[in-house]
Amino acid sequence: MTRERKAQAVTVAILAIALGGIAVFRSGWKPPKPPAEPKPQDAVYAMLDAAREGNVQKYLGAYTGQMEVSLRQTIAESGEAAFAKYLRESNAAIKGVAVMEPQPLSDREVKLKVEYVYQDRNEVQLVCVEKTAGAWRIARVDSAERIKTLIPYGTPVQ
Repeated sequence: MTRERKAQAVTVAILAIALGGIAVFRSGWKPPKPPAEPKPQDAVYAMLDAAREGNVQKYLGAYTGQMEVSLRQTIAESGEAAFAKYLRESNAAIKGVAVMEPQPLSDREVKLKVEYVYQDRNEVQLVCVEKTAGAWRIARVDSAERIKTLIPYGTPVQ
């Protein structure tokens, strides 16, 4: 190959790379980001999503330890279909949820304050989550504290 042919080949290759780069830039393609590290709040949101859907297996997957054992026993006694119905019905009244920043209890356990918003009240509950097998799962739940709201959820603003 002559020197001119080599120069032409290099020029064509550079132009092809430049045009390809412009096409990729215009298409909006971005390199994939590494998966985000799971957060403790993810366990609460996964549990709520599963309850809303009535997805019993996904709901169980949000729990660990004695909580999971107790839930499995309840499902065995009531049946999966009845438990799915219970999950959907109990979640239907929730209008919104606020999950506060985690408070570390140990290197693999944190405490979350979760506030559930209903039409006529709010409820605050402390939830302990543990990191097991690379994911956060609910390990313990305290009883909910009912908070009376001065103005019910959904009241029109005047």
